[in-house]
Amino acid sequence: MQQHVTPAPRRRMIVGISGATGTIYGLRLLEALRRLDIETHLVMSKPGERTLAYETDLKVRDVRALADFSYSDADIGAAIASGSFRTMGMIVAPCSVRSLSAIATGNTDGLLTRAADVCLKERRRVVLMFRETPLHAGHIRAMAQATENGAIVFPPVPAFYDRPASLDDMVNHTVGRVLDLYDLEAGLFDRWGGKPASHLPADTMT
Repeated sequence: MQQHVTPAPRRRMIVGISGATGTIYGLRLLEALRRLDIETHLVMSKPGERTLAYETDLKVRDVRALADFSYSDADIGAAIASGSFRTMGMIVAPCSVRSLSAIATGNTDGLLTRAADVCLKERRRVVLMFRETPLHAGHIRAMAQATENGAIVFPPVPAFYDRPASLDDMVNHTVGRVLDLYDLEAGLFDRWGGKPASHLPADTMT
């Protein structure tokens, strides 16, 4: 008797782009996920669309073209607004104070924050690339509350141990570390394995 095997569904990731500075993180993330053959579901807030215009020469349609599916932030009936729509989770890159606070309190007023809340209630991984500095007590309390609800707050802090030669290198390192949280290897940066001798000053090498 012939058996029909249903192929495994393609893995899905929700990507949110809010109005914080650092749109490049969301763009690089979409590019990396495409190379990894992860199905992407993009939602940009209206402030995110405005920041895109400030920080890049791209149009909203160009960003949507990087994703497999894209939604308006007002589309609260979208697939990603339901827990029955299975995904790996969600990354908000970058994540504004407003989006972080809404996600932390469950006071979701748009699809971006609703999708994050759905992932949290379904116990799926949610990473918030929180872009704000310096911080006041309200920010810190919101980060703590988001963490208590299951989110991972991941400020895009650059690393310098691998001697980045460009802004692209720093962005790649951060995006690669975020993808690590989903066990996704994008090959975007050199991993730490101990300080190579070639990085030591000549007078310290023996």
